[in-house]
Amino acid sequence: MKKADRIKIWKKYRGRCAYCGQCIDYQDMQVDHIIPRRGGRYHAADAEENLNPSCRRCNHYKRSHSLERFRQLVQTLDSRVNGHYINKVALDYGIIEGVKPWDGVFYFERF
Repeated sequence: MKKADRIKIWKKYRGRCAYCGQCIDYQDMQVDHIIPRRGGRYHAADAEENLNPSCRRCNHYKRSHSLERFRQLVQTLDSRVNGHYINKVALDYGIIEGVKPWDGVFYFERF
């Protein structure tokens, strides 16, 4: 991908991850395919409209999942995290505060 194209994608949401909304430096940005790319060198999935700036964590967590599957994974994080014994211990000692559910709306959907 050309540097000019990467910069355009990075600026798409003002230097923020399209999913979590965290600020990302250009050099740390990963380009995510909203609709996952499936094989081939060039694919319609490589069109600019299908590319989002992503932080490393979101890109790795989304992997090759569809946007809706990724949304489901993030929406169930609170129940999965709250179920871990170590989380309950940390709550008991006041090390962390409760994990809140996510509203299901990605940053780029609010933008």
